[in-house]
Amino acid sequence: MLLATFKLCAGSSYRHVRNMKGLRHQAVLAIGQELNRRALEGPSPHVWISQVRRGSSLLGSRLEEAPYSDQELAYIRQGEEAMQKALGILSSQEGWKQESLQPNGDKVLSKMVPEVGKVFRLEVVVDQPMDRLYEELVDRMEATGEWNPNVKEIKVLQKIGKDTVITHELAAETAGNLVGPRDFVSVRCAKRRGSTCVLAGMATHFGAMPEQRGVIRAEHGPTCMVLHPLAGSPSKTQLTWLLNIDLKGWLPKTIINQVLSQTQVDFAQHLRKRLQSSPAPEARA
Repeated sequence: MLLATFKLCAGSSYRHVRNMKGLRHQAVLAIGQELNRRALEGPSPHVWISQVRRGSSLLGSRLEEAPYSDQELAYIRQGEEAMQKALGILSSQEGWKQESLQPNGDKVLSKMVPEVGKVFRLEVVVDQPMDRLYEELVDRMEATGEWNPNVKEIKVLQKIGKDTVITHELAAETAGNLVGPRDFVSVRCAKRRGSTCVLAGMATHFGAMPEQRGVIRAEHGPTCMVLHPLAGSPSKTQLTWLLNIDLKGWLPKTIINQVLSQTQVDFAQHLRKRLQSSPAPEARA
């Protein structure tokens, strides 16, 4: 059902279908409904996850806002799918194994997910309001390389509507060159529902950014960051980061697990330093 409907939306079926705006509109709405149905079939999620997933009418509403090409609609659908999959993984509380626990309470968990692989989950509390984190992680995304030494550069290749972007990320080499140069091309989407923000993404294909010589094209699986005010302390933010990466190439699993787990720990430390040293940008108009 979902695959057939998506073919209509993406214009990959017959030529005359691509010119039927009404049918394409119905197809997009059907995809959104199907994604929601599948997401809700899983275990009962936490309140903050459920809050976001219940409001998922993204595809239909965006079609009304602006005329999107078939390719743009495909990217929007892919970003929505990444968000649904990532939230579905986070909603399950079974099977998580602790990888590390820092003195300040930051912890990294992991588990194996069928058809996805090993995923890592960072849970931290940041002593800053949620809007401040949103500004840094979304609005100032391209400045990430200035404060996170694990990232050389992030560029926004295309912006689609208000919430979806295609990005190219060039990762820094790890200490001792255990993991050589990697880059990623991803579709990312950001949604706000009430007091909760979700930033999600996954690997995609973008013709204008082919693989680069000497750099291995790695892939993000369904990944997301969830931000919401800490209960009882609205000036602090609970941040949960689900990470799933296929680094490609030949690497021992022990090295991959060590690198990814440490990447999350380092991210939390670098983010705190950035927020403390950099003044908050002006509020968005």
